[in-house]
Amino acid sequence: MTAALQPSPTLPPASPNAGSPASQAAAANAAAASFATLTASLDYLGPAGIEQVRQAYRFADEAHLGQLRNSGEPYITHPIAVAAQCAVWKLDAQALMAALLHDAIEDCGVTKPDLIDRFGAPVAELVDGLTKLEKLQFNTREENQAESFRKMLLAMARDVRVILIKLADRTHNMRTMGDMPRAKWGRIASETLEIYSPIAHRLGLNQTYRELQDLSFRYLHPWRHAILSKAVTKARNRRRDLLRKVQADVDATFTTAGMRTRIAGREKTLYSIYRKMDDKQLSFAQVTDIYGFRLIVPGVTDCYTALGLLHQMYKPVPGKFKDHIAIAKLNGYQSLHTTVVGPSGINIEFQMRTEEMHIVAEAGVAAHWLYKADDSTDSSERHGTKWLQSLLDIQQETRDAAEFWDHVKVDLFPDAVYVFTPKSQIMALPRGATVVDFAYAIHTNVGDRTVAAKINGEQVPLRTELKNGDVIEVTTAAVSTPNPAWLGFVRTGRARSKIRHYLKTLEETESQSLGEKLLTHALRSEGMERLPSVSPEHQAIWDRLLRFTGNRDREELLTDIGLGKRIASIVAKRLTILMTEDGGRPDAMLLTRERYSSHESLSQGGVTLDGSENASVTYAKCCRPVPGDAIVGYLGRGEGLTVHVADCAVATRLLHKDSERFIAVSWADDPVRAFETGIVVTVTNRKSVLARVSAELARAEVDITHVDMGEEAALDTTDLRFVIEVRDSAHLETAIRNLTRTPSVLRIRRIRPSTAA
Repeated sequence: MTAALQPSPTLPPASPNAGSPASQAAAANAAAASFATLTASLDYLGPAGIEQVRQAYRFADEAHLGQLRNSGEPYITHPIAVAAQCAVWKLDAQALMAALLHDAIEDCGVTKPDLIDRFGAPVAELVDGLTKLEKLQFNTREENQAESFRKMLLAMARDVRVILIKLADRTHNMRTMGDMPRAKWGRIASETLEIYSPIAHRLGLNQTYRELQDLSFRYLHPWRHAILSKAVTKARNRRRDLLRKVQADVDATFTTAGMRTRIAGREKTLYSIYRKMDDKQLSFAQVTDIYGFRLIVPGVTDCYTALGLLHQMYKPVPGKFKDHIAIAKLNGYQSLHTTVVGPSGINIEFQMRTEEMHIVAEAGVAAHWLYKADDSTDSSERHGTKWLQSLLDIQQETRDAAEFWDHVKVDLFPDAVYVFTPKSQIMALPRGATVVDFAYAIHTNVGDRTVAAKINGEQVPLRTELKNGDVIEVTTAAVSTPNPAWLGFVRTGRARSKIRHYLKTLEETESQSLGEKLLTHALRSEGMERLPSVSPEHQAIWDRLLRFTGNRDREELLTDIGLGKRIASIVAKRLTILMTEDGGRPDAMLLTRERYSSHESLSQGGVTLDGSENASVTYAKCCRPVPGDAIVGYLGRGEGLTVHVADCAVATRLLHKDSERFIAVSWADDPVRAFETGIVVTVTNRKSVLARVSAELARAEVDITHVDMGEEAALDTTDLRFVIEVRDSAHLETAIRNLTRTPSVLRIRRIRPSTAA
């Protein structure tokens, strides 16, 4: 099963007689001959199925009449080629009909109702899904690419045949891309390599995956492809006799052992060779596993027997044995892999698998149709649909298309690691996955409540990366919630989307609470003591206010106020007017405009802060306020409330630029946590000075969260920049006084925007 090598791509010369009647007739005859070849391979459909496919061909042929491809061939040759690939996968009649009709809506003015009337709703739905895919443009901005992928996912999730037909379509387009303008090669090849090839791999379509990779490589890097192609051809000619000897010896050994075996040669693809050379900085001569063999044996036990026979013949290379039968790959692939030292010291890889494993390895989810299974229990289909379902789960929790694309890119390029639960259940995760990824892979509730974990019986941090064979035990607590810091190390799209979904929900809840406080304070400045209730008595007022603001409901309005998307004072004024018109408040109770200063929102009343706020309130890192500092609050657009020190240079600029977004804030009497702030300690350059300063801070019960020595130090002095946690400004002053008495400390100042590095 040696891989076919493609010649270096060139543009074919245009036929001078492409438009003549004789050439058109010849082309039509060639297309009819291609379809005849296709129907000859459709015996598995039965007479009724073949007739349905024939009717679809006639309809498509008529619809595409007069249309030509870039090569000058009738356009119908393309749908025939796509259907032929689907026939190789033994897809059903509906899929083959959709393959023949897949461009009818897009290019021929045929409508979906036309297809429903003629061929039925299932075929029309498949064609409609493919038509939507054809309209996608992956070469645009990342947001558009992400939205395009989301649409493709929906079509795939409805019916996996959509993506199988699409992959067949893309494969034929790549095979004939030499006919396209050279300017399109890079865009289409990159799109294929980044999107369609990984999807083929994830669905177990390994032959299609390899072909799409090689074709993409051929058009992205034509010269590199041509040079490697020549090198592989020369190497194949040099080692032909050696490979024949190995095959003959293996065949003889297995015949003597009485094992029925089919031996097929395997050659590493050009793209795989290129990637290995590029990733490991190797020359072509240093790539030793270009050639190998596949042994197709009757049963699973025979795979392990074959492994033993091979290791008796040739010395195995340590660390090059992989059992993908006991632990299948994420896409359902199963085989035993071993690399041995063959004659002349050449490394040769052998793969042992059953016939069923071989079909699944080459066809993936399409093996379901190859086996003509009547149920959906086939392992390859389970793996494919499980992946699609996991992406759907991510999509439901991710509103932003770019964020969704960020999640699924991880799952499109898996390099699996296999681990075990305490009950010995095997789980496959992408390489680099952590304990938190494992917890979310088990269940969302387990991930959300994870507090600790053990790997192989030893306590480990939650950010620990998993290794093959690890046994992971997760400890949960009912009161535990996801930590935002987890986003810094989780690897899987599922874990990332679950954590972000929780934090967004939490942010909305807290922002709603903050918005209610802000609106209540603003109403007090308007002469109203509290918000109108949500009782039927005030429902009409709320409805009119929501029409004014454009929000769906009261909760969304309050959330928008808390996030800074709406100004509380403006909403309060409108609400006061509505209450007056409704007779809820007399006009005399309204405050006159003369009572407002240029910073009228500062008179709304204050928001009290104690450090328990999470997503809705942020403490600015430019000035790092602590309790005791004079502070102001800035309601950023969509960012919630940001707290600055009153004399912060950044806050001053914002005040001149956007004063109406400032509100009064104050500290609670008893803050519930420590707060970060920054100091610069200038010291003389002496041995262990950093240790002495750190020890002094520790004696003052100050926690150091970050330290930076800077790069602009003079010969005799150094600026040590600390980010520390203190209870309040008094605690900070105590720590600074203690530091001033420390030998080698010259001066200390607090970091402000004007002095920060």
